[in-house]
Amino acid sequence: MREPGMGVVLVGYDESPGSEQALRWAVEEARLRGLAVVVCHAWNWPYPLRAVSRALLAEVERVAAGVVEDGVRRVRALGGVQDVRPLLVKRPASAVLLEAAAQAELVVLGSRGVGGFEDLRVGSAAVQVPAHSPTPVIVVRPDGHSDDPPGTRPDEGAGGGRIVVGVDGSPASLAAFGFAVREAALRDGVVEAVCGWWDPCAWQGHEEPFVDNARVRAEAESGFRDVVRRLAGCGPDVPVTATFEAERPPRMVVESAKGATLLVVGRSHRQAGVLVGPVLQAALAEVRCPVAVTPPPS
Repeated sequence: MREPGMGVVLVGYDESPGSEQALRWAVEEARLRGLAVVVCHAWNWPYPLRAVSRALLAEVERVAAGVVEDGVRRVRALGGVQDVRPLLVKRPASAVLLEAAAQAELVVLGSRGVGGFEDLRVGSAAVQVPAHSPTPVIVVRPDGHSDDPPGTRPDEGAGGGRIVVGVDGSPASLAAFGFAVREAALRDGVVEAVCGWWDPCAWQGHEEPFVDNARVRAEAESGFRDVVRRLAGCGPDVPVTATFEAERPPRMVVESAKGATLLVVGRSHRQAGVLVGPVLQAALAEVRCPVAVTPPPS
């Protein structure tokens, strides 16, 4: 049973190409889950320290209202969702999305919004929201596979394609695996659990004294496969494969996500001064398919 107020997919929309594709992904998620869609647009006067007339602010708000209304129309035109709601708030986008995320089952947003610098791969909201959200967040890149709704690309074959999830045995990665399996069950897809094992000494051609590196790697791989096998037996019945390679974890995740429908990464509890870890940072910056970021277990 869902908690009250949790039956919505929240999608950030600002008429950018990324947010338009995020709308499409959000509609598909809502259709599969039987949820409502909340189209969220945040607006903020760019010069808060400068006094402006009420008439000018009213005009800016009127334009912002037109944006969110356009998003609602687009969702309804895509079809499959009966309940579509607008959310317009005068505050910075990241703050608005994070506040609304507490009342959502899933958040979807584009990797880049309107404005910003052209050479940035992801916008501030696409980092801030996944880094702090209490609910899973899917970040859709405009130049990636999200050009088509989930389950419709030719390379996916029958069903909903391949969902990749990074698993390193941590509580965060176990939560991510659960999300990946549920997504695969919703769209009749398959799950590939991946793990990158990296021994800096072995990579440099050196051997640690009194350490059997081959045995350490074999034990790590055995532990990974045991965890995946156990988790696969506890969730929905979907095909699950396990891939273990000697590779740095960020590079392993990025390479494994090529051609995937969705990459799922678990967010660990942050260390002091660290917004996102290296795996999540690489995923958001380099992976072309949509990236789902799951919050750490409470």
